[in-house]
Amino acid sequence: MVNALRTLYAALMALSSMASVCGNLLLLVVLLLNKELRSDTLGLVLSFSLSDLALGLSTIPFGAHNSLSQPSGYPSEGAFCQGNGFIFLLLQTSSIHSLTWATVDKFTEICFALSYRSIWTAGRSRVVLVLVWLFCLVAATLPLLGFGSYVYSESRFLCCPSFTPENRYFVVLWMLLGIVAPIFTMCSLYGYIVYVARKQARRGTFMCNELHCFYVPANNYLRSSIVMVTTSGEFMLCSDWSLA
Repeated sequence: MVNALRTLYAALMALSSMASVCGNLLLLVVLLLNKELRSDTLGLVLSFSLSDLALGLSTIPFGAHNSLSQPSGYPSEGAFCQGNGFIFLLLQTSSIHSLTWATVDKFTEICFALSYRSIWTAGRSRVVLVLVWLFCLVAATLPLLGFGSYVYSESRFLCCPSFTPENRYFVVLWMLLGIVAPIFTMCSLYGYIVYVARKQARRGTFMCNELHCFYVPANNYLRSSIVMVTTSGEFMLCSDWSLA
């Protein structure tokens, strides 16, 4: 029974890895081929996409392999495990925070359309991206410096932050700033976006291009907003799979 569960877990991780790699490669190809999708906040989209892609190519296959090989006495203090834990935490945190700021960008574009260009400039987007990665680097480095620790988890088959009582301060700090706050922010903003979309859907809207303006039916407006929220939710769930 235990071996069957390990095999099932490894299969699910392999499927998750393939879905992450294929989905993010598709996103990168779409961004590469469609210049209209490239905005000043393209760096944030690339940040969470490349972070998820790297997780799908490195950390997830590592966990699937360990689930099948069943290593005993895995050296948590070894350089390989410490490095793998560092990469896991770095990519996990950068993915969530980059997606959060991409959500803030989308929220600003929808709810503050007239002043969007003055709020989200290319320079400010670069500053946000740099600060996101600085925060992620600091968070991932702290366990290597003694504040928290990386250990091999026999339940996740990965080297990840230790959730033991002696590391509770780091765990609480990282969970609040790295996981809870970003997810709460995304849920709140997308909830308001859906509210605005439903309100707008009652009367429809007009969209304009270089040639003319045309009426967009209410159902189309609401449907596109729901698709956007659902897609972002899937990215969020895929990036948080290993915290379960």
